[in-house]
Amino acid sequence: MERIQIQLPLTKETASSLKAGEFCYLSGPMYVARDAAHARLFECLKNGEPLPVSLEGETVYYMGPSPAKEGQVIGSAGPTTSSRMDRYTPALIREGMLGMVGKGRRSSEVKEAMTECGAVYFAAIGGAGALLSKCIKSAEIKAYEDLGAEALRLITVEKFPVVVAIDSHGNDVYNQVRG
Repeated sequence: MERIQIQLPLTKETASSLKAGEFCYLSGPMYVARDAAHARLFECLKNGEPLPVSLEGETVYYMGPSPAKEGQVIGSAGPTTSSRMDRYTPALIREGMLGMVGKGRRSSEVKEAMTECGAVYFAAIGGAGALLSKCIKSAEIKAYEDLGAEALRLITVEKFPVVVAIDSHGNDVYNQVRG
């Protein structure tokens, strides 16, 4: 089966060309944020404050890494359950975020924002955090350092394996599997 090579950050053209169920490798810069960082980003938007980073065309990986061991860039780096970010995600998509990486289903509000703005949701393999960490070539905290593992980070990935779980047209592999 062909694997689609995607260079990050995403473009609207790339996002719209992807189809649910396609296997891809992501390479390039990608942000990392979980619940606490999402809550802070959302508060910035709610209060009319600028975000600490631009999300235009960016992909956000829902992951809280474990500490790096000696000689490693990052510790285990597996996806967290995406639905935990669903209350914040539509606002971030409307800020220009085009890609998300996590695991599990998304709410109808997230899917609606995705189709409205042309965003795509990728699923990473849960339980494979040690393997996925080998695809991460650099990691740097960009905001919210006080959150520790949940700080907003910028990572650079190389051939990071994902599946298009929900494409920008609303096609959802989770619904396809259920029948």
